[in-house]
Amino acid sequence: MKRVDGEQLKKVFASLPKNPRVLVSGNFGTPKELLALFDSVVPEYTLHMLNAQPGIPDRPGVRYETAFVGLGMRGSERLNYIPSRLSLLPVMLRDELAPDVVLLHTSEPRFDTVSLGIEVNILPAAIESAREHGGLVVAQANANMPYTYGDAQVYENEIDFLFTHEEPLNVHTPAPISDIAHNIGSKIAELVPSGSTLQLGIGSVPDAVVERMTNRKELRIWTEMFSDGVLNLEKVGALDTEIPITASFIFGSNELYTWLHMNRRVRMLRTEKTNDPSLIAKQAKMTSINAALQVDLLDQANASRVRDKIYSGFGGSTDFIVGALHSRGGKSFMTLPSWHAKTNTSKIVPMITEGVTSFQHSYVVTEQGIATCFGHSESEQAQNLINFAAHPDAKPALRAAASKMGL
Repeated sequence: MKRVDGEQLKKVFASLPKNPRVLVSGNFGTPKELLALFDSVVPEYTLHMLNAQPGIPDRPGVRYETAFVGLGMRGSERLNYIPSRLSLLPVMLRDELAPDVVLLHTSEPRFDTVSLGIEVNILPAAIESAREHGGLVVAQANANMPYTYGDAQVYENEIDFLFTHEEPLNVHTPAPISDIAHNIGSKIAELVPSGSTLQLGIGSVPDAVVERMTNRKELRIWTEMFSDGVLNLEKVGALDTEIPITASFIFGSNELYTWLHMNRRVRMLRTEKTNDPSLIAKQAKMTSINAALQVDLLDQANASRVRDKIYSGFGGSTDFIVGALHSRGGKSFMTLPSWHAKTNTSKIVPMITEGVTSFQHSYVVTEQGIATCFGHSESEQAQNLINFAAHPDAKPALRAAASKMGL
């Protein structure tokens, strides 16, 4: 590993082959200064990031590539969406999408390592692929990045250049939880006993569930990501202190980042581990909580497309749904409001036309109620969805559609 300044890095980046693929720490772990240096001297390149946030380079010559679309790439005409379960994306990075450059956002060096901090995810696989294919690995060391353990630790000999630059980390301020989300969250919480293992997706419903779990005991966390809700569970003693908190990326408040620093309670693992359905299935009472845009009468969910355009992607929901269903005592919850206020339409539909993200869930939960799906015939699933999850205004049309569909 060679320590360099910005001007030295510019010379390194300027000598790269034409049109490189650069993979950058995504979510809230983007190394802003390092990416800006790269963008300033490389006229054309493919930018691969997961859940990219606003503020990334956006100009002709920069082509976006991702398996999970964030606000920074959503709606771009230069976006190339890669359909993939998150657990399988490292395989693509190894075999089909090998990066020419990997830009990391790390902690300051500690002994002979740095830490990937709040964003591990696909980065270990990207580092391995780049080194195997003759690519370049560059790290921006930041005093504000917490030092986390597990697969977050990267040895100096895995990094070509280290650039030191201090910048504040992005923080996540959750939106106020709506009455509908509170309603859904309370319904789910009633079905999650002490001793369960939680996977928490992104959004107000998982936040609402966590709010209602503070009176539980010996909860465990095995999830691809978490935010301040897990810290709150730790504060009130709801978590099993003998079991490490396992995740692959994190975003939240500065208080959360401070708590993470040098905290051996938290084990950051690479995506191939956190999202491996066989490892998820081994967790006690694995409980998967995810959100959908639509669910149809066959218990198929669309969580990734809006008006035939990609909105997000599969993410980790598919991995955790399967893992939870295989876990002894496990449950998979798919959540959504029953009604779309802007379009004045039902979110429970006869048949999804946008593209199916997942299917076969334990429960579909709306503010109207809980529809039990797993273990029922397709006719019983449809009846439960109409009777317990659908909005009252949608039920007559859904019953008519179910009849035509032979349900």
